[in-house]
Amino acid sequence: MHSSLNRTQAVFGFFTTVACVVAAVAALSTLLFPTTATTTSVDLKNVQVVKGRPHYYSTKRSEYAQIRFDLDADLTPLFNWNTKQVFVYVYATYSSSNDPNTLLRDSEAVIWDAIIPAQTSPYTWDKLKEKALDALPTSIVAKISPGSVKKSKRSSSKTTASKKAKANAKEEPAPGVLRLRGQKAKYQINDITGLLAERQNVTLSVGWNVQPWVGALWWSPGSGAFPRTEGTVVKSEVFDFPALKGKKVEGQAETV
Repeated sequence: MHSSLNRTQAVFGFFTTVACVVAAVAALSTLLFPTTATTTSVDLKNVQVVKGRPHYYSTKRSEYAQIRFDLDADLTPLFNWNTKQVFVYVYATYSSSNDPNTLLRDSEAVIWDAIIPAQTSPYTWDKLKEKALDALPTSIVAKISPGSVKKSKRSSSKTTASKKAKANAKEEPAPGVLRLRGQKAKYQINDITGLLAERQNVTLSVGWNVQPWVGALWWSPGSGAFPRTEGTVVKSEVFDFPALKGKKVEGQAETV
């Protein structure tokens, strides 16, 4: 005969084995359904370069860029049964130097990001409990717990009110659908040299990171990380950072 401790260890070991196998199957099952995210467009709305302290903790004044952009993106294919949330970001790529003879790689800076959580599953404990209480007769619910009858009446009134509100309200977009107009960048672009004005070949791009409940993180194409989702990264048209705000441009007529 085995002791209670041995039986507990055996049950716990079997449980962990089953949990690991289920998690591995859930992670590998996403490989059978490759996802392709489509980003319609990302366009520059406005850009200006000013000189000051980019952050409150900056010790010196430097040039930094402030950007506004428009974004139309559809990331709904990235959501499946194993998706917890999607981290989406917009980054700017620009020349590291104004000198065309320097052999430096382009610099990248994230200017905006957001976390898009997946929709709540209808099979969560709270939702299943509400469905079960609604399906049972009131007499049985009163025998189980008398106080739950009042709660069920309150919840039923709340659900009817919420249904009416949902019927009158417009349908919310699915998670992953972004429609941004004149969006202000969360993070300002500044360079280690302190000089940023008149940098050339600047583009805006969209990237994402799919964070599953279990398994590997999936990155957007062009990010350099692996594994990557399918699809193409849409870039904005090439533009240049303007001259420093308030700086006189050579050849410009003076205004009286």
